[in-house]
Amino acid sequence: MTDLPTEPVDFRHLPLDALIERSHVLVEALPYIRQFRGANVVIKYGGAAMVDPKLKALVIQDIALMSIVGMNPVVVHGGGPEISRLMKKLGLEPQFVSGQRVTDAATLDVAEMVLAGKINSELTLQLNRAGARACGLSGKDAGLILARKLLHRDGESGSEVDIGFVGDVVSIDPAIIEIFEKNEIVPVIAPIGVDESGQTYNINADTVASDIAGALKADKFILLTDVEGILRDRNDRTSLIQSLRADEAEALIREGVIAGGMIPKVRACLDALRAGVKKTHILDGRLPHSLLLEVFTVKGIGTQIVP
Repeated sequence: MTDLPTEPVDFRHLPLDALIERSHVLVEALPYIRQFRGANVVIKYGGAAMVDPKLKALVIQDIALMSIVGMNPVVVHGGGPEISRLMKKLGLEPQFVSGQRVTDAATLDVAEMVLAGKINSELTLQLNRAGARACGLSGKDAGLILARKLLHRDGESGSEVDIGFVGDVVSIDPAIIEIFEKNEIVPVIAPIGVDESGQTYNINADTVASDIAGALKADKFILLTDVEGILRDRNDRTSLIQSLRADEAEALIREGVIAGGMIPKVRACLDALRAGVKKTHILDGRLPHSLLLEVFTVKGIGTQIVP
């Protein structure tokens, strides 16, 4: 783990021009700090930004800064690669159907250990060390996520496939999140839910983050990904679409411009917008300080989808 700075950085060695440039950055951020003070921002944290130690440290800094200046970040994290690694160490072979992890009882135990245990506690610790006040949760806590078994359809045959203890969200009770926000505590949420009988389910983190954003009527829902955003031509990085409306996004899905693994991410944004979220963003988490660049600069990055 890359250590986070705990003391103010000494810039006295920098030339005057460099110091003036840094002051311009702070001045540019000021109206956005004022605008988003008290705003709810739900961040789905995953991809390379969770794997690369340097990127992870920068994301933690971004989230901590958002909290310190008065925003209300809510973090929902994934952890698929970590689950697969631990499974292999335990002699279990990961299996997938149409991109969904087959989750038998043994796999569910590993998933809960990794998500609600290892990853959640590490992120919470790092946020606290970076100056935020953070607390880890799973969907089991305070009835946060009521789940049901996901009825999965195979992408090729269209037939229903039983993939085990994989869940879908029935409802979100945001009361515990709202209590944390009133006390300036950052919730760090593992995508584990439970049904009415007490059965635990592993749930897709994009889905959980989208539904939590909708339940909070969040000001922003941000998905950190491993792509620049939505490209009009997937082979041309300069064809980034910076902003589009929900109906335009639906049309791009029908036309095949938005395809493959980008479809569920865009669907998560559209679901959040329908539930009352004001803006959604798909950002490249491989870019250092991508969260701050989106929230606190004039140009922003990635793709925003609006109602």
